Amino acid sequence: MRAVIQRVNSSSVEVSGKTIGKIGKGLNVLLGITKEDTGEDIKYLKDKIVNLRIFEDEANKMNKSLKDINGGLLIISQFTLYGDCRRGRRPNFMNALNGEEAEILYNEFVKQCKSEISVVQTGKFGADMKVSIENDGPVTIILDSKKVF
Repeated sequence: MRAVIQRVNSSSVEVSGKTIGKIGKGLNVLLGITKEDTGEDIKYLKDKIVNLRIFEDEANKMNKSLKDINGGLLIISQFTLYGDCRRGRRPNFMNALNGEEAEILYNEFVKQCKSEISVVQTGKFGADMKVSIENDGPVTIILDSKKVF
């Protein structure tokens, strides 16, 4: 499981011209799921994201987590995070999990986040989405549950 996390002042997602998810200060999470992912990957990534200390404290040091600031979380499914571009010019998405299996893991990730964060919004799994992000910093972190980087 892989996530690109951006600290935001606000973020929203539209499907077919309608806003379906919106947060204020918090984190925008682009979430990719691979064929090898399990419940352990969900738990690892959820724990990392909600406790990641990337928000500034009173001394302007990154010491506060999403939980500490009571921030929002906008979670967007994004299979392209598993695009392999090492060969040729067209990404290979063979490692991305697709369909119902990926949606089940995505929904479980969202459910676990909701158990710890009061404001959790999502996009629509598998839809063509327009995501608006007002970066804060900018601060962007990439996490992988397999710890490949």
